[in-house]
Amino acid sequence: MQLVKLEANSFNFPDPETALQEPNGLLALGGDLTLPRLLSAYHQGVFPWFDPGEMILWWSPDPRAVLFPSERHVSRSLRRFMRQEPYRFTLNRAFSDVVNACAQQREEGTWIGPLVKRGYQELHDAGHAHSVEVWSGDALVGGMYGVNVGGLFCGESMFTRQINASKCAVMIFCQHFTRYGGELIDCQVLNPHTASLGAREIPRRQFLQLLSRLSQHQLPPECWLPQDLSPRYEDLPIVPKDRE
Repeated sequence: MQLVKLEANSFNFPDPETALQEPNGLLALGGDLTLPRLLSAYHQGVFPWFDPGEMILWWSPDPRAVLFPSERHVSRSLRRFMRQEPYRFTLNRAFSDVVNACAQQREEGTWIGPLVKRGYQELHDAGHAHSVEVWSGDALVGGMYGVNVGGLFCGESMFTRQINASKCAVMIFCQHFTRYGGELIDCQVLNPHTASLGAREIPRRQFLQLLSRLSQHQLPPECWLPQDLSPRYEDLPIVPKDRE
């Protein structure tokens, strides 16, 4: 398998099955983060991830981490916390603020540099990237953002400034997303945080098959209008005690 350098005048990507095994999923390098290239990438199961100031790297790992909304985990303690209604939730009210907060959240540094911010802001302005905001009063205390591809939402990053804020964002978004026909959230690479919410790994080939089907399923436009999100706590599934 050979790493491919992208051509400036083409938005095609190599077959994800040709990605490197080490590092897992590295598929191509170069190119840019313009709107057409990013859209092409997400529709082919590819996402960018690189350090600011370095060459853009494109990935399609195997296995792929995903969250089926019906499998999301809500511990009893989180359910009790959410029923106290400590936060309010919105969609697409403060996209750039969420992206900036995600960039500032990580002590080990961030891949969300100026180039990434510009690219995803363009996606947002064109109606393809979306954010969930968690508020305590007028303060933004948590959130997440990602890219919509039909019935699939590709989660990019999340942040939290107060207890359980990002977990609540995921749970409330799952409710909203499925209400409009969404079926799957791409988590890219599994980590302890997403695993605790119910994410699991599936083979890349299965993910690409799901992507091919779900990309044809366009959700109603009103799904993505800026709006308040109203939690339905009775719909929160409880993870069994032995799995908490």
